[in-house]
Amino acid sequence: MREETMSSVERVECAINLEKPDRVPIWPDVTTAAAAALTSEKIWEVVHRGFDAEQDVELGLFDQYGGWDAANPALTTDVFRLGGNKVVKPTEGSPETQFVEGEWTKYEDYEIISEIGWFDFVAEHLIYRVSDLTTREQYDSLYDEAISGTLRGIEEYKKRGAFVLYTQPNNHPFFTLSLARSMVKFTEDLYYRPEMVERALRKMTEEFIELGLSLCRAADLKITKVIEERAGGAIYPLDIFERFWWPYTKQIVDAFHSEGIMCTFHLDTCWDKNIAYFKELPRKSAMIELDGTTDIFAAKEQLRDHMCIASDIHPALMSLGKPEEVAAYCKKVIDEIGGDGGHILSTGCGLPAAARRENFIAMLETGKGYELSK
Repeated sequence: MREETMSSVERVECAINLEKPDRVPIWPDVTTAAAAALTSEKIWEVVHRGFDAEQDVELGLFDQYGGWDAANPALTTDVFRLGGNKVVKPTEGSPETQFVEGEWTKYEDYEIISEIGWFDFVAEHLIYRVSDLTTREQYDSLYDEAISGTLRGIEEYKKRGAFVLYTQPNNHPFFTLSLARSMVKFTEDLYYRPEMVERALRKMTEEFIELGLSLCRAADLKITKVIEERAGGAIYPLDIFERFWWPYTKQIVDAFHSEGIMCTFHLDTCWDKNIAYFKELPRKSAMIELDGTTDIFAAKEQLRDHMCIASDIHPALMSLGKPEEVAAYCKKVIDEIGGDGGHILSTGCGLPAAARRENFIAMLETGKGYELSK
């Protein structure tokens, strides 16, 4: 293994500041299901042991495989439930957390959300539609456990010298409403009830900023997560994107950037038509994570020397490919995406439960051993 001259934190900071580190920073974007499979655990047993067990299996993977540069606390089933999602825990026959989409909210709920905010709406209304919780006390107890467990995960990764990327999964307000309303009904609302949607988005954006900043301050983090899987041009025309997504996104980025905190955008589906908009954001105020459907090489050309890109080793490649194929793709993105800096070697969307052990090792060893282009 080549000699390293930077710590993991220095290496990631170098990349997100669009500079060229001693080697590419590595972030496998681990899921608990993948961590369990790669450490010979059974994910359906782990999740039923609770939040700490899910956190521990991901930390165990980090320790067993020699660690990497960037990490994040476990995104547990209960964390997703607290966000208002209906989720099904893994089973032996289905070893991944499953999101169940449905019309969990009605159009009348937009008015409630615009008045009391998303988090109180979840705690007072939505959580009882999508989970087995029956009282506000149960919700508050679960919320406190999730925050405590998340902060514990952050501290554990810091002890291991990793750069911690974010405190929790923060779905963009647009994506949050789409999941809760169902994509079909939400799309109808964008066309037939746009003002109602906008009022809710304004309130939720304010909350997103307030909660995100408070968590970053509590955990002393300089980067936060924004998840969006539906606003891109693969699904919506640009006039929808420009009205219902982009203004709120700029508001979020500006608020965090003014506090010295970067936003990292988890962009699933194809964003080829939207990448150019990110050039409007302040330089080094954001990072994008792509999932293999967006043309990452075209994105690099548009965003070169403007923002960092986390690359996109496809789940199918990690699960079905050969180690030499994984290594070859890693080398390609290290050269072409990170050759002049601004790149974190990562997996598209997340490390899948079916990832092969030898492919995971190939990713780590290639990232640690391959020379960046001169």
